[in-house]
Amino acid sequence: MQLTDTHTHLFAEEFDADMAEMIQRAIDKGVTKCFLPNIDVSTITAMLKTCDEFPENCLPLLGLHPCSVDASYEQQLAEIKTWFGKRKFYGIGEIGIDLFHDITFAEQQKKVFRTQVEWAKEMNLPIIIHSRNSFNEVMEIVMELHDERLKGIFHCFTGTAEEAKKVIELKTFKMGIGGVVTYKNSTLPQVLKEVPLSYIVLETDSPYLTPVPYRGKRNESSYVWYVAEKLSEIYRLSIEKIAELTTQNAMEIFGQF
Repeated sequence: MQLTDTHTHLFAEEFDADMAEMIQRAIDKGVTKCFLPNIDVSTITAMLKTCDEFPENCLPLLGLHPCSVDASYEQQLAEIKTWFGKRKFYGIGEIGIDLFHDITFAEQQKKVFRTQVEWAKEMNLPIIIHSRNSFNEVMEIVMELHDERLKGIFHCFTGTAEEAKKVIELKTFKMGIGGVVTYKNSTLPQVLKEVPLSYIVLETDSPYLTPVPYRGKRNESSYVWYVAEKLSEIYRLSIEKIAELTTQNAMEIFGQF
């Protein structure tokens, strides 16, 4: 069984004390591939170090997170862009718009998102989208710039059936489903009953959004198994089949890995 965690910040300091053990726990649960989305310039070194230490398991993504967009965004974008071509990256992320934490640089976030979407099209790379409190704003830009070159994942999808339908209509995007689907009051299980499994990939967003039964504790990639377990209940398929199909979906986005 091969499970794929399409979104996990294993380079975060929360994992400094037990990185190797944590990676081994993931492997023991069948989670053999983990995609590591960058945050900003300050996290590139740690992210790449983690990928270099565990090259069979950790695969790098590079981008500027909307919550890191500030007055220095042009300088950050310029520095991030220099990394492409130096080594292989599997996608551009995580990128997008966040209107939950701070809207001071909301317009700059949109500009930065547009810029990185254009990079993705030029480099033939997928995008990993952060869209907290901003699905409509993000979708407007994606639809405007969408063509046959653009594909990616709506990370941490927790939207409505109507929003899921909009993602499906793009045809080249998947929805990243993580620990939220296991929460008692989550509406996601009901929404997913209207979403074909072919549009779903698994993620943890470690060290955040820990699934039941570990909610409230640090999340880690081995816990993607509990997300798969919940999806097996929703789609009435074995965990092995969920693992197989969602890994195939991830390969549609990232290519062979």
